[in-house]
Amino acid sequence: MFNTFLYEPLYNILVFLISVLPGHSVGLAIIVLTVVVKLLLLPMTQKSMKSQMMMKKIEPEIKIINKKYKNNKQEQAQQTMDLYKKYGINPFSSCLLTLIQFPVIIALYYVFFKGFNGGINSEILYSFVQYPESINMIFLGTNLAEKSIILAFLAGLTQFFLMKLTMPVLPKSEPISSSKERSFKDDFSRNMSTQMTYMLPIMVFFFAWNISAVISLYWAVSNIFSVVQQLILKRKEGDTLHNLSLLDAR
Repeated sequence: MFNTFLYEPLYNILVFLISVLPGHSVGLAIIVLTVVVKLLLLPMTQKSMKSQMMMKKIEPEIKIINKKYKNNKQEQAQQTMDLYKKYGINPFSSCLLTLIQFPVIIALYYVFFKGFNGGINSEILYSFVQYPESINMIFLGTNLAEKSIILAFLAGLTQFFLMKLTMPVLPKSEPISSSKERSFKDDFSRNMSTQMTYMLPIMVFFFAWNISAVISLYWAVSNIFSVVQQLILKRKEGDTLHNLSLLDAR
């Protein structure tokens, strides 16, 4: 089932792109395929990002509810769900997106990492997919079949920018050294966010450096797409929150 519905379709799309793109460039084909996959997942990704961003925005209101109804868990849950409904938040959307994306990411990994070992596998090509006359593995002066520290660094750097956009930021008015009524949970969450912002990009860099440049290129393009998407959503959500604030003021 994995091969039939994920690996083989993605493999055929990549081979098709190589056959029609200028110079039969594997690098260009990977960029186009990555963008295509991202666009297919765009509706769900937008809903998930929107929910995550809105949950960060309403965190102060959540804390007020938790404090006000700390002795009534049922009312606390009801008030929280009402708040989610008010802002159109689905707290489970990110979990659903992860479940859907995970097998797709694995399939892409196999397509990029194993798909061209020993050349193109004609046995799994669809009848309407043309076998490329040649395959150009050189992209921006880099052999995508080998390791590339430049592309690995680009993957790590774009991951850092993505983490900075998605991770919660400690407000300047509440520095860690002068917290007032901050719980251990809050401190732990903030410390983990800070560590992940810097540690994950480093881990991505070393992981990408130790495998072929094909994966590094996919990772970097995927991150760049997500960064642009986050910036667009942040701008839209800022306008939405501003309009909601005006309505509440009335």
